[in-house]
Amino acid sequence: MFKAPRGAVDVLPDEQNYWRYVEEKAASLCERFGYRRTDTPIFEEAGLFVRSVGEATDVVEKEMYTFEDRSGESMTLRPEGTAPVCRAYLEHGMHVLPQPVRLYLSRAPMFRYDRPQAGRYRQFHQLSVEAIGDPDASVDAEIIQLGWSYAQDLGLRGLSLAVNSIGDPACRPAYLVILKDYYRAHLSHLCQDCRNRYERNPLRLLDCKQERCHPYIASAPRSSDHLCNACKEHWNQLLGYLEALGIPYGASHRLVRGLDYYTRTVFEILPPEEGGQSTILGGGRYDGLIQQLGGPPTPAVGFACGLERVILNLKRQEVPVPEISPRPVVIVHMGLPATHYAMGLAARLRKDGLTVILAPAQRSLRAQMRYASAVSARYALVIGENEVERRSASVRDMDAASQSEVPETDLA
Repeated sequence: MFKAPRGAVDVLPDEQNYWRYVEEKAASLCERFGYRRTDTPIFEEAGLFVRSVGEATDVVEKEMYTFEDRSGESMTLRPEGTAPVCRAYLEHGMHVLPQPVRLYLSRAPMFRYDRPQAGRYRQFHQLSVEAIGDPDASVDAEIIQLGWSYAQDLGLRGLSLAVNSIGDPACRPAYLVILKDYYRAHLSHLCQDCRNRYERNPLRLLDCKQERCHPYIASAPRSSDHLCNACKEHWNQLLGYLEALGIPYGASHRLVRGLDYYTRTVFEILPPEEGGQSTILGGGRYDGLIQQLGGPPTPAVGFACGLERVILNLKRQEVPVPEISPRPVVIVHMGLPATHYAMGLAARLRKDGLTVILAPAQRSLRAQMRYASAVSARYALVIGENEVERRSASVRDMDAASQSEVPETDLA
């Protein structure tokens, strides 16, 4: 027997109400903030992600699904949404539109090879929100407000917002020298991943999840203490905007995010449960990314939200989620003339907007009624010879256990 690939899951009918809930909340909120939906291919040229995400990141080194297509081109299944949106922004000349261009992807499939665990899969889905073309800290605040509002509108409780500034190309190189000087004396005590990151990507030393490395992270120099004047002004403006919006936050000097393209602002929204994979939403500013992809210098900021993690937290917190559709009407029919009549009646009622199911033919009346109960029918319409002759149906209220005959013209 075949099974779903490891790290990929089937979303069965009983789970669809969660997915529709998170999708509809996302679309409604994004559009209220002025963001427009876009969709990008689930595979792109591999070089797009190598250049944007960074060769020394875990995503590129360990997690990307890369393959050679029939033309010999190297392609990668989309591991994140920001680079494809930026590629689309460049390819379709969106720089001529009023800036910033506000875009979002909804329930976009992403692919990363990793050890599957709660809330983390090899095929997963994201809400990705991007504002491209404006460097002002007010846009950072808007993006954070959108993400914070989304989590709260879903009904999640006990959330916390962590923010940090990691500087830009003007001040980060000097900070990295200071950071490496600090870590040099501790290298022998660090995990192997951190020893590798020391030379290739020292900022990621602050993002290590290994317990043995946490004491050194706590005492490490803080990026926010080594900002240039422009980055410091941007940072202070952002904090002022968050306070004006009434959004509670905590400055976290260890927050750097996992991708190379971030500059200045980085942030995460976390639920009460702690753990390496607990973050449900995170992002930041990436002012140099579009230039890396061959375009002009273009400021941008955005976030990604893992929908599987959102749904996991909705279940943990027992947030009530609306059902997708009302309980059905089941038509119980006995004999071929009744079946013909039932099929026409079902077609008319469906046009009127009702959810209608025909009970399985060739079963007894009792078996068909059991079927109606099993599918949680609100009403059962019973049709036999007499009902066919009188062009009516015996309507059984499944909750009240009462029954009455109703003419076909009054059924709606």
